[in-house]
Amino acid sequence: MDKFVIHKSKNVEEIVDSLPESSKPCTSTPSDQSRKRWKYQEEFIKYGFTCCTVDNVDFPQCVICSEVLFHESMKPGKMQRHLETKHPLFIEKSTDFFRRKEKELQGQKHMIAQQVAYLIAQNKKPHTIRETLIKPSVVAVCRAMHARRVHDIANDIKSQLIERINRKKYALQVNESTDVSNTAQLLAFIKYTFDGKLHEDMLFCSALEGTCMGSDIFTKLDTKIKEMGLSWDNCVGVCTDGAGAMVGKNKGLKAKVLEVAPHVKFTHCIIHHESLASKALDSELNSVLKCAIKIVNHIKSRPVNSRLLATLCNEMASQHKLSRGKALGRLYELREEVYSFLNDSQFEFATCLKDPAWLSKLAYLAFNAFMKKLERWAERIEQGNVEMFPELEDHLEENGLSLRSLKELITGHLHSLLEQFKKYFPKETQPELYDWIRQPFSESITHLPTNLEDALQELSSDRTLKTLFSNSTMPEFWIAVADEYTELSHAAMDVLL
Repeated sequence: MDKFVIHKSKNVEEIVDSLPESSKPCTSTPSDQSRKRWKYQEEFIKYGFTCCTVDNVDFPQCVICSEVLFHESMKPGKMQRHLETKHPLFIEKSTDFFRRKEKELQGQKHMIAQQVAYLIAQNKKPHTIRETLIKPSVVAVCRAMHARRVHDIANDIKSQLIERINRKKYALQVNESTDVSNTAQLLAFIKYTFDGKLHEDMLFCSALEGTCMGSDIFTKLDTKIKEMGLSWDNCVGVCTDGAGAMVGKNKGLKAKVLEVAPHVKFTHCIIHHESLASKALDSELNSVLKCAIKIVNHIKSRPVNSRLLATLCNEMASQHKLSRGKALGRLYELREEVYSFLNDSQFEFATCLKDPAWLSKLAYLAFNAFMKKLERWAERIEQGNVEMFPELEDHLEENGLSLRSLKELITGHLHSLLEQFKKYFPKETQPELYDWIRQPFSESITHLPTNLEDALQELSSDRTLKTLFSNSTMPEFWIAVADEYTELSHAAMDVLL
């Protein structure tokens, strides 16, 4: 990769001029004139930044790496973040150290300027040629060199990835999202085996023009796969979210993919469990959930709010903080502290934390649901037993409330939640069906065809492979036995991919 590396840094003005037209600072338009101008201050040197001026506009420049940031980065917080992320070894350095670096940087600039001036004088040319000819020429050359190198690096990485995947089975993870410029982007990650291990890389990121329907997503995905020389025949699975454009049975991406590759298995991304559960919520419970989310977001959106709440919790001897995990449970446990905090800031939803009925519903929502327990829990609620929901049970006892008003609401939600889980996690995808992959040397009952079950029985009797299994990761083990147990290994890797 050394052929792609550029060891010589560019001049400050060349860096600014080499920016794209959309990103290049311009100071001549009325909109820019009305924009607030940031001025460099001497105290900014303690963050490792000096100032370079282009067209009467100050730009912060790092004295360590010579990187020139945008004018809007002329703020202590952004310069401090650059120092901490790019140069963590220099955080504790004194101001004198950064001033020495600043002098070295200025010396480099003067040396380059002197060399250019000497060449101009030696050839008896007017000094204005530096701005009218030399500088534009250098900028054009730098742009061409950088563009070529970036393009070459991208092609090299792409060719290596395609070479790794060529004629091997793979699985895709596809997601459609909108970036900050309001452009729909289609991202695809690919999972494959290489060199005895399981790898995952980004396959492509491409903008979607026009609509973002299932057919549009499939067309873009199919085009990219064919451009890279991949085949749908080697694709074993596709993972998406629950959007209609992705999993629609008639016009979604799933329907289009199954038309060309009926063997592909679709899986649902389960990162955001609360999104799945909220679809089955009763309107009353859903309103409580949305209100609780707004309260948590109000506190977590600003660091100062989180710090003030933490200080309040310490003063009130609370044992928990409003962490990101188990947010509803933490919110219920800290309801008194959160109410005191929100009431002082006059937040509109603070009164909810003093409403016994609202808190009863919040206490019910503050639990972890498991599909095997849902039916039994619904039966217990019918009998008036709420011991499986300790927060709800404690709240009802403390306030002398009855379960009668919540019984129908809770049982309806539990049955609806059970149906939703069955929809997203059908029996054919239950984890216990793949215990033979996780524990191939146990005597658990399998649901495999006869030939695979016989091969598994033979594999489980091999003590050498048992030692290999204990010293390897699961994917590495099943890749390693591919030569000896080909069909069994392929069946396991189809699931692991």
